[in-house]
Amino acid sequence: MNLRPDYINAIAPFMDKRLVKILAGVRRCGKTTILSMIERELKNRNIAPDHIISRNYSNIAYDDYTAKMMYSDLKAAMNGKGRYYLLLDELQEVEGWEKVVNTLLENENVDIYVTGSNSKLMSSEISTYLTGRYVSIPVFTLSFKEYLQFKGKNEDEAKTLFDDYLLYGGFPIVAISNFDTAAAYQVVDGIYATVITRDISKRHKLRNKDLFDRVVKYIVENVGKTFSANSIRNFLKSEHRSVSIESVYNYIKWLSEAFIIYPCQRYDLQGKSVLKTQEKYYLSDISLKYSQMGFNRKMVSSLLENIVYLELRRRGYDVYIGKQAAKEIDFVAIRRNERIYIQVCDQFPEDSSRETDNLINIKDHYHKYVVCRDPLALGNDNGINIVHIADFLLTDNW
Repeated sequence: MNLRPDYINAIAPFMDKRLVKILAGVRRCGKTTILSMIERELKNRNIAPDHIISRNYSNIAYDDYTAKMMYSDLKAAMNGKGRYYLLLDELQEVEGWEKVVNTLLENENVDIYVTGSNSKLMSSEISTYLTGRYVSIPVFTLSFKEYLQFKGKNEDEAKTLFDDYLLYGGFPIVAISNFDTAAAYQVVDGIYATVITRDISKRHKLRNKDLFDRVVKYIVENVGKTFSANSIRNFLKSEHRSVSIESVYNYIKWLSEAFIIYPCQRYDLQGKSVLKTQEKYYLSDISLKYSQMGFNRKMVSSLLENIVYLELRRRGYDVYIGKQAAKEIDFVAIRRNERIYIQVCDQFPEDSSRETDNLINIKDHYHKYVVCRDPLALGNDNGINIVHIADFLLTDNW
């Protein structure tokens, strides 16, 4: 088993606490493996195997499974004394699961861990049943550090292997295999198709898949660019396609709920407020773009942004696009009292001011970075750290 210790470290403080541990992320990002790691950790703590109950609700055996059936099954499995540990995978497949989990939490001696591929598992809707009794731990595809570990490589080879990471993305199944790019993208396309079929089409009774696919393509084409639902509608209108604003909003919402995309809002650095218009969207894994559009060198700059965005999210930052008057900062990342500012580029320009001026104009003491793929562009420019993206991703503390 390829281990992902960061997730066990995140979960460890909550083990044996009366809190439901919810791990949610895009399909095939490694949630099931993390549950297996939790099971192994429990056995290392001398928990009896018959007190660890695992269920995978994406298995065909659980098709059309009801909440009552789920409750009866779990109750029957807990037929002895002591605490039981429930590891419940892809729980969103069972409608009404919240009531079951809440009932077990209230009435039984249980420690519950659940995973899901829908953000409703991490939304305010859950608080109706689990008020103050759950903790959410987002799960992402492999970080660059994890990618190196899965490949059995050390950090001395990082700059050489970063281009592979850029080319293949971070889905674990791709990292542990020796696919060529065509086969890798075919695998990712299969993951995407499963999400569309199971998490969107089936759940939301999608009526016009062709129109939905075109909206998806627009979003994928414009990763890292600001746009609105209205700009999507106007674009489709230019292609003689008719779509309502409400439908566009629904499509974006459904893609976000299924973790295909993540929204990134703008933050006004002068007014210190979040702006409600012209968001950007980033993919849960860069390979999703290749699977839909193929690889093109012109994509690299936006995909480097995507990689940095995901790394910031993995480390628990709230991530925004910075707006300072008419200028834009690629990322403002905030975590409690910490803040960092980041510009991302492929090759560092000869005229460094193109990447550094926006950062220099921010008059505070927080760290500022230009992150690039240029192996020669390293150092410090007026207090701004210029770093290779591989080094940035592998640095523990920025």
